[in-house]
Amino acid sequence: MVAWYGKHLGLKTDDHGSTFWWKDSKGNDCSTQWSPFAEDTTYFEPSEKQFMQNFRVHNLENLLLELQAEGVTIVGEMESYDYGKFGWILDPEGNKIELWEPIDYIFK
Repeated sequence: MVAWYGKHLGLKTDDHGSTFWWKDSKGNDCSTQWSPFAEDTTYFEPSEKQFMQNFRVHNLENLLLELQAEGVTIVGEMESYDYGKFGWILDPEGNKIELWEPIDYIFK
């Protein structure tokens, strides 16, 4: 799917999809990530949806503690990589949401 979008729609793609860079109203660099998954992926479980929202956050560890204290369902354990930390939660309808604290993210 990634290769198809790259070839036919000209998206600059890599193994993870495509990153769309833009500036916010204050001129800060921002991005939106488009990442298709294989049809048989289990990445979105326990949600039954075929998509997932990903939000960039600041201080993921504290945010997960706050969300847990507020009764939000945390899915799995936080994971750390050289490009950031990831955590997952469920919204009230059971949709899985990915929270990402990227290494390069600067809140201004």
